[in-house]
Amino acid sequence: MTVHPITITGEPVLHRRAQPVEAFDAALRTLIADMFETMDVANGVGLAAPQIGVGLRLFVYGMENDDGVPPRGVLVNPTIVTTKVPGSDPDPEDDAEGCLSVPGESFPLARAGWARVTGFDGDGAPVDFEATDWFARCMQHEYDHLDGKLFVDRLNDRYLRKARRSIRNNAWGVPGLTWMPGVDPDPFGH
Repeated sequence: MTVHPITITGEPVLHRRAQPVEAFDAALRTLIADMFETMDVANGVGLAAPQIGVGLRLFVYGMENDDGVPPRGVLVNPTIVTTKVPGSDPDPEDDAEGCLSVPGESFPLARAGWARVTGFDGDGAPVDFEATDWFARCMQHEYDHLDGKLFVDRLNDRYLRKARRSIRNNAWGVPGLTWMPGVDPDPFGH
């Protein structure tokens, strides 16, 4: 297994729709194993293929949940349906969300509290489950990566201004920037 560098906002692969996975083969299984290894070393709870520079529609997750879903899994070519996102302002503490591709930063974001996720596992077997609460948030966050969106793209105006300022102050937003889990300091201080 190989740990991959994580792309930082501004890298083009993060900002365009990923392509469907077409072959459930040994190369895909190697990619999935590498993604789990990278996510674990980065202390993440999810990692989408575009975050390691691969423009394919798959993500891995590692998150305990109360939904009866295994705490580690992979979703290949997923679809997601959610309830309506609450219309109120996000709670600065309860709704704080971060991303390995916006390293060390977090901002409040309202997300739907329920999601139905379908897709395939790494062998091509169907996957279908419901997710609630923080697990639903994780599924929505990782799915957004497959459509070329980062969580900062969904922030309300107030927090979007703060996120843009942070991106500018960190000199992100340009191609070619990465950080290396296990080598560079953990941006979230785990």
